[in-house]
Amino acid sequence: MYSFMGGGLFCAGVGNILLIVSTATDYWIQYRHSNNYMHQGLWRYCMPGKCFTHNESIAHMDATRALMILSLLACFMGIIIGIMAFIHYSSFDRFDKTFAAGVLFFISCFFVLLAMAVYTGVTINYYGKRYGNWRFSWSYIIGWVSVVLTFFSGIFYMCAYRMHECPRNSNSH
Repeated sequence: MYSFMGGGLFCAGVGNILLIVSTATDYWIQYRHSNNYMHQGLWRYCMPGKCFTHNESIAHMDATRALMILSLLACFMGIIIGIMAFIHYSSFDRFDKTFAAGVLFFISCFFVLLAMAVYTGVTINYYGKRYGNWRFSWSYIIGWVSVVLTFFSGIFYMCAYRMHECPRNSNSH
């Protein structure tokens, strides 16, 4: 049980770090405009030598930002509860922390998956039609890696929950 929880915490910790890096950096896409390579993230777009904040409120960018932040919060709370699952408080007997951490990791995975899907769909539709020389960059790729890591952390915690729950159920019969 503890090995699953340790694996889940490792995946969640790395996934949360990658979520922070992905959300904060400016390399979601790179494109060529007027013979200059430019790149943009969720918060800023950069031309050679200068970066500017996104001034206009674009719905897909706002949705992606909000979902990434919600994913970060869910993953962080899952890590806190996952660490608490190693500690046995008698006042928390009815609250199964391994199950709660697993659910939070799945919620985090769902939010980041939605964020990546929204960003991918709109970006391909917009840039695919207007610019020929563009590509997704490393911040975007890190976002997809965090989807996988948060999913596996949820799987690990659910496996730990099942291992912990099965002996309890067999004794009650």
